Amino acid sequence: MTILLYDLVGSDMTRPFSPHCWKVAMALAHKGLEYRTVPTRFLDVATVEGGISKTVPVIRDGDHVVADSFAIALYLEHAYPDRPSLFAGAGGEAHARFVERWSQLTIHPYIGAAALTALHAMQDEANAAYFRGSREQRFGKTLEEVTAGRDAGLASFRASLEPLRSMLAYQPFVGGDGPLFADYIVFGALQWARIAMPYRLLDDADPVAAWFGHCLALHGGLAARVAAAA
Repeated sequence: MTILLYDLVGSDMTRPFSPHCWKVAMALAHKGLEYRTVPTRFLDVATVEGGISKTVPVIRDGDHVVADSFAIALYLEHAYPDRPSLFAGAGGEAHARFVERWSQLTIHPYIGAAALTALHAMQDEANAAYFRGSREQRFGKTLEEVTAGRDAGLASFRASLEPLRSMLAYQPFVGGDGPLFADYIVFGALQWARIAMPYRLLDDADPVAAWFGHCLALHGGLAARVAAAA
């Protein structure tokens, strides 16, 4: 049975942008599972599977409905143990949880602020109004005021990636010789930026940029099929 993935989109349903949904799309591809995306805009989330979650991703796999990207990855790992592993064992699950917290606390804040106006521009009228109102309340500033600080913060953001950059001198992926869910966690954040805004987040010579390119090519170029923002 084909798995359904409720995937966050803007006015263009062919350009899913959520970092958390990208984690799940890559995890499903890693497992070799058939799935179909259900394009979902911000204002539609409350209707997904009877309002099971305030956010997406959400998947339906037969009678099983699971919300939250990490919970979905754990579900896929244990529901399909005969498929390629996302964690390579319990230690890998704990390792991925650390990477998720690092990504959420280090990578997401900068990208979320830098891409605000671009993400707003991706929405239709009703969802743009929702996005502006909710984000300006969260930040206590206009979207434009928040995004205006991205140039000043870029060097610090790049410096914050040094743990990943240094690790890539020892191994090609966060997961070791090949990708695991920990890779998809960080990849999802950078894919979010790639799709949302034509902003040079990484220097071309950065090993993180090379790793990101390898991730784009994974699973038959699944993530590369969505063009970067122009």
